[in-house]
Amino acid sequence: MFRSKRLITTFLCITLVLVSIFNGNLLYASRPELKIAGQFGLVYAPLMIAEKLQIFQKHGLTPIWKEYGSGAAVRESLISGDADVGFMGIPPFLIGWDKGCDWKVSMGFVVVPVGLVTNDPRIKSLKDFKPADKIAVPSPGSVQHILLSMAAKKELGNPTALDQNLIALPHPDAAASLISKRGIVAHFTTPPYLFEELEQSGFHLVTDDVRAFGTRFSFNVGVVTSKFHNRRSVHYRAFVNAIEESMAWINQNTKKAAELLAPEFKLSPEKTYKYMTWPGMEYTTRALGLMGFAKFMKEAGYIKKVPADVKEIIWENVKL
Repeated sequence: MFRSKRLITTFLCITLVLVSIFNGNLLYASRPELKIAGQFGLVYAPLMIAEKLQIFQKHGLTPIWKEYGSGAAVRESLISGDADVGFMGIPPFLIGWDKGCDWKVSMGFVVVPVGLVTNDPRIKSLKDFKPADKIAVPSPGSVQHILLSMAAKKELGNPTALDQNLIALPHPDAAASLISKRGIVAHFTTPPYLFEELEQSGFHLVTDDVRAFGTRFSFNVGVVTSKFHNRRSVHYRAFVNAIEESMAWINQNTKKAAELLAPEFKLSPEKTYKYMTWPGMEYTTRALGLMGFAKFMKEAGYIKKVPADVKEIIWENVKL
């Protein structure tokens, strides 16, 4: 009788373990995939931290990470369906919206310093660039390109005055070229590349985001199509909540975040922390600067229309 009870107890324990394993596997298998398109740099720290801490999994999603060299490439990945959500600058988003892409901003994504760095002591202002002087930006229509156009309009009277100087390069390649003094004389860039370049002997800033735009703005925005937002509303909310959690974790654990991210940027934890807390770095989901970019881009001929109201281009959860 005693042995019979032991056998029954053992059987029940094994059954419970098997059921637990089955339910765990079923839960994992039931997590829908979320294809996330991002780019390079400290701007994307919230995505990198979310990956390392498996934050999306906590919110019931299985992230599929995709990395591109420019906002234009992210835009195309959303259009083709290769990505469900994408992070790009406001200008690439507006260019797509202007051309009829059925999408809106789901969140602002980090405020960072942006600057035009040169290795040429001759260049003190935009007036000093000669036709042969190449300026690297991620792509035409990128944040950096539009900021340069804004600065050119203010300093040179023509927003397209330096368009012929542009060369499209991903930030890591452009930084390597500028530091090695090969192919380009200037790079309009973001952290950590901006900070690394400014620490090089003889390198200096020609202009920056605040001088060009006039105020701070969201360097990136999260972009989601109407199809995804409307048909996968539960997953949309989980996506927004996951990003909010990652942002909050970075703000509350910045030193730990720097330790986790340092190897990704091939920097020391101390330098990564220094860059993450550099004046002007703000990990926030507030969406800033949308209408300012839209109005300038319409005036300069980069887009044909301007939203009648900011609500026309943002989803219901967006904080302004």
